[in-house]
Amino acid sequence: MTTMRARWSVWVAVVLLAGCASGVKLDDETPVETRTPTSVGAAASGAAGAGSSGTAQSRVTSVDLNKSGSQAFDGLPKVIYFDFDSYVVKDEYQNVVVSYAKLLSADRKKRLLIEGHTDERGGREYNLALGQKRAEAVQKALVLLGATDAQLESVSFGKERPAAQGSDDAAMAKNRRVELISR
Repeated sequence: MTTMRARWSVWVAVVLLAGCASGVKLDDETPVETRTPTSVGAAASGAAGAGSSGTAQSRVTSVDLNKSGSQAFDGLPKVIYFDFDSYVVKDEYQNVVVSYAKLLSADRKKRLLIEGHTDERGGREYNLALGQKRAEAVQKALVLLGATDAQLESVSFGKERPAAQGSDDAAMAKNRRVELISR
């Protein structure tokens, strides 16, 4: 009897969850990408060459957070772009995040406003939530790299402040962004 009841409960849970399924989980924690370090030679020669040396070197450059923080945010890119329906910071913008984190950790008086934006697709509430997740993803990366939460403020404008007008792919790609503003 209890086995039958347990199966029934599992079946009801599966049906309810399937009805609420969405491609993007906005309530989950912001994803943090982790990778296994590989040497440059191993990456070029494929998996077969990776086991031959026995050790792998990371291609990640170290950041010295103790260097002088006299530099301003001037000269750094002010925008980080995102893929459609995503709030994962792309690899190509990791250096931007590292540069901001380095400056913020060197000078605790610096403040940064992180504005999340989306393209015009989707409802107002969904886009506000997605913009907030984008801003929070950048904020979390900055904190992990040495900035403090007190230095950062995340806000979402959703689709309300487009950077480019139009409904073509190029305009929408420019609108899926986070803007970094010195305060």
